[in-house]
Amino acid sequence: MEPFSVALAPERLWQAINPLTWTQSGGQVGLINIALGQTARPDIERTVLNEVGSYGRQIGRIGDALEVLIRHFETRDLPQAERDALTILMGQLAEVRKVKAREREG
Repeated sequence: MEPFSVALAPERLWQAINPLTWTQSGGQVGLINIALGQTARPDIERTVLNEVGSYGRQIGRIGDALEVLIRHFETRDLPQAERDALTILMGQLAEVRKVKAREREG
């Protein structure tokens, strides 16, 4: 016989959160507030997010393209600080790939 159990919530909770669709007349929405700044055309930003991809996806693709360019770019004539900046970016892109691979497996 199984012990007594009560499910008060679904096993998995999922909610799409798009701050551009929030409207508020002051006050705090939650414990964490995100300020996206002013935009002349929030309707266009909303359409891009819905039809093209999230900011994370867009930044990820920019990172992928930068990685290709960096691999084909000779960096030896750059100052050390600029080479370091590229090395740090390449390291972050590698870490992002690891996280994505881990999440796809799990």
